[in-house]
Formats: sequence, C-alpha cells, structure tokens
Amino acid sequence: MTTPLRPRRDVGIVGYGAYIPRYRLPAAEINRVWHGGYAGHPVEEKAVAGPDEDTFTMALEAARNALARAGIPAQDLRAVWVGSESHPYAVKPTGTLLAEALGAAPSVQAGDWEFACKAGTEAMVAAMGLVGSAMADYALVVGADTAQGRPGDALEFTAASGAAAFILGPAEHAVARILASYSYVTDTPDFWRREGEKYPSHGQRFTGEPAYFHHITQAGRRLLEALDMKPEDFTFAVFHQPNTKFPQRVARMLGFTQEQIAVGLLVHCIGNTYSASALMGLTAILDVAQPGDRIFMVSFGSGAGSDAFAFEVTPAIVERRDKAPRTEDYIRRRTEIDYGLYVRYREKLHT
Repeated sequence: MTTPLRPRRDVGIVGYGAYIPRYRLPAAEINRVWHGGYAGHPVEEKAVAGPDEDTFTMALEAARNALARAGIPAQDLRAVWVGSESHPYAVKPTGTLLAEALGAAPSVQAGDWEFACKAGTEAMVAAMGLVGSAMADYALVVGADTAQGRPGDALEFTAASGAAAFILGPAEHAVARILASYSYVTDTPDFWRREGEKYPSHGQRFTGEPAYFHHITQAGRRLLEALDMKPEDFTFAVFHQPNTKFPQRVARMLGFTQEQIAVGLLVHCIGNTYSASALMGLTAILDVAQPGDRIFMVSFGSGAGSDAFAFEVTPAIVERRDKAPRTEDYIRRRTEIDYGLYVRYREKLHT
C-alpha cells in the first residue's frame, strides 16, 4: 500500500534561497579539449566554483538568502542540515560550519546528509518530520555541491556547482505548503565513489534504466495516487537534472508537459548541481509562482532513490520572494572561463 509522508502539524517552506557561482565553462570548450571540434551539445555551459568557493561557502550564501525571505533570526533555527557529495572535510561536518557562520550555534542540531544527488531532499524529508512533530519550529536544509567530473569523462560536461537552501516551518507562515512526500529506494549501483577516490564512477546507460527512470516514476506515481491527483492538477513540475534529456523524458512518462517543466529546467545553462539539482529548479519556480499554484518535485540520488513532493504556493510568496536575489539573477551574472582556468580553479591538475 502506498502511504505518503504527512506530518501531524502542517509544514511548509517559509524561506528559500539559491546561489550559483559566476564562472561558466562552455560545453564547447570541454569538447574542444577532449574530443576535437564541436558538433553541438544540449548543455550550453556549466557553473564552476571559484578558487575561494566550496560547498560550505555556497551553502552559506544560499542560506542567507533563505533567512532573508523567511524573516526570522538564525537563532530560531533548531536544525542546520547540509546534503552534499562534496563536503569540504571527510571528517568534520559542514553543518556546524554553516550553523556557526549564520549565528545559529550553539543551541542547534547540525549535521551532514549523504545520498548522492538526493542528499538535499533527504534532509528536507527529515526537516519536515522535525517541524511536523513540533520538536522544532524552524529547520534549515541545504543541497550544495561542486563539480566532480573526471577530466574527459561524459560527466564533465554537466558536473557543476551551486547551492539551494530551504527553511521549513509551520504552514501558516509558509510561502509554499507541503501537501505530502513519498520516498522510494533500492540498492541499484548506478553511480559510486569508493573511499579515497577523487572522482566518481558511473554505469553509463545503466544510470538511466533501471536507475533514474524507474525510481523517479515509481516515487512520482505513488505520490500522485496517494494524493488522488493528476499531472494536470499542477502548474509546475521539476525533476532531477543530470542532463537535458532525462528530465524531459521522465516528465512525459509521468504525464507532465514541456510547459510545466520549462521554468525549473536549468541544467542547459548551469549544469547538474548534484544535491541542489531538483532543489535549484524549485527555487526558480518559487521565484515566479503565484498563490494557489501547485508544484510537483521528484529528486533522484544514485544508489538509488527518489523523494517526491507536492507543494501548494501561498499568498505570502508575493511579498517575500523579492527580499533576496532570484535564481535568474545568479544565472545572468556570469563570467566565461576556458578549460585551463577551470582545471586550475577545481584543482584537477596535480604535479
């Protein structure tokens, strides 16, 4: 039986924020270096973290934007959770760094989450439970990652950098109420990185089926069934974006239109921001959504699993969204770099 996750106390997003580094590496430049010539690539470019940026610094900028929109002091946060597969330290939580920098420490629960590209939504499900149980009024979750593709590998075309942050709180203070969520996981080894390895490995086409498509469709369909809702009941939809083709195909499989996914489909211009991928699309949607709009979101994390969510936008969105930079503002703010500078910034050359 499909049973969605619904907290006893209604929970929603009270604040949200994004951060995208200004540096952009065109796909044509990667193709020139490794494959020669350029015959076209659906991903135009990807965002690259600068030499002074990492998962923590990006999470901090996104979290500050989320706090500005929430309109609450950092001391009101009872949890600060960071989902990522590129934490700065192997042993030292990014969550404590973030809590301290925001001014939420020391009376706060802090820590890190890992589940490949769905680490951020995994933390969101937990925050929904924490706030929904009334153990806390506000919890901060962040999905953030830096580019990790092996030089010359297909992943390098899309492996990008960015962060998306959300503060969950009581639904009466929310800009978007969470109707329900549903999670679906199996042991599917489509993408992995062993201890000590610098770059991840992947199962090539195996990452599509039975990994990406199976998990997203199962989570998405089961949530729709549990809510007795259909794709046409939603104004927007967003899915994990490892490339441009997968989210468009899985949208059709679930019955969503190109128009519904257009606003949240950012991979073509900033690349795959891993743990922030679906969440980054959600920030772009909230930047333009109107009260009463419904949003459908399904993440995907290799290993493998998906978290599906249904949201309903509230009137509070109108006055709060302009209290911080919009996602589109970060997309427009760009400085193009070449492959040599990219190698230097991401420390891909070792001597």
